[in-house]
Amino acid sequence: MTQSSTDASTLRIGSRGSPLALIQAREVQSRLAQACGLAVERIEIKIIRTTGDMILDRPLAEAGGKGLFTKEIEEALLSGAIDLAVHSSKDMPTVLPVGLVLSAYLAREDARDAFIGRSAKTWRELPQGAVVGTASLRRQALIKHLRPDLAIVPLRGNVETRLRKVQAGEVDATLLAVAGLKRLGLFAAATMVLDVDEFLPAVGQGAIGIETRADDAKTRALVAALDDADTATALTAERAFLAVLDGSCRTPIAGHARLHDGVIRFRGMIAKTDGSAALEVSREGRRADAAALGADAGRELKGRAGPDFIVRN
Repeated sequence: MTQSSTDASTLRIGSRGSPLALIQAREVQSRLAQACGLAVERIEIKIIRTTGDMILDRPLAEAGGKGLFTKEIEEALLSGAIDLAVHSSKDMPTVLPVGLVLSAYLAREDARDAFIGRSAKTWRELPQGAVVGTASLRRQALIKHLRPDLAIVPLRGNVETRLRKVQAGEVDATLLAVAGLKRLGLFAAATMVLDVDEFLPAVGQGAIGIETRADDAKTRALVAALDDADTATALTAERAFLAVLDGSCRTPIAGHARLHDGVIRFRGMIAKTDGSAALEVSREGRRADAAALGADAGRELKGRAGPDFIVRN
């Protein structure tokens, strides 16, 4: 069993080093300090460079898909070098390494996507054949489904880098998560916010997840104070949906759940990368049935899609 440093003077948070990742880590740091009566100085943020941060010359789908932004952080967690990891939930693989668990989610930010156009303010205003830059196959598929005439090119880098590339005219537009723009104070860059019903988000989008060792009861108890029940329920449904589809970065998959008066409503989608086809599913039920509801939706789409629709690694 790995000894937790919560018995010592410092609690250690593992995070990527991007501006957005650090904002998310500091949010957890601040909330932990407040909820647990700890001095902020006792909660250290350790920056860990991940494979996803190092691969900049090709789409991540070609390099192994999900897990590229979490692998090294999870290795540090398993080794005891850190006590908890802070992730963008949409980056999390559906199957975690043995010994690790998602112990808490902060209340979800806006889950929607934003359109950022250099001259066109909406995707409808883009001229024929305009170039949209995105590293997300989901966004590529959905924008091509709406506008088959558009050209899609890979666009990597952190949020600020991608915004600069739009302003420099390297692409005519891009798509980014509203949550990230808001956390960075860059929401004004959005020229159009895309409604969830029109442009379904990635599973987990907008939610910050906290990962711990399963056997570290002390740290798990501390982060439990930060857990938002509605977000956890929604993510349970979304991740169950993704798990059934064996989701990877090579298949465009979208899914979003929301709760109202104890009822969970879920919508899921899989699409062809070129946008030529998309299949949707919806479910509604009790919050206690979130996992079963999401998994059932995944099984339906898997059956309807057939073996050739979902791209395997």
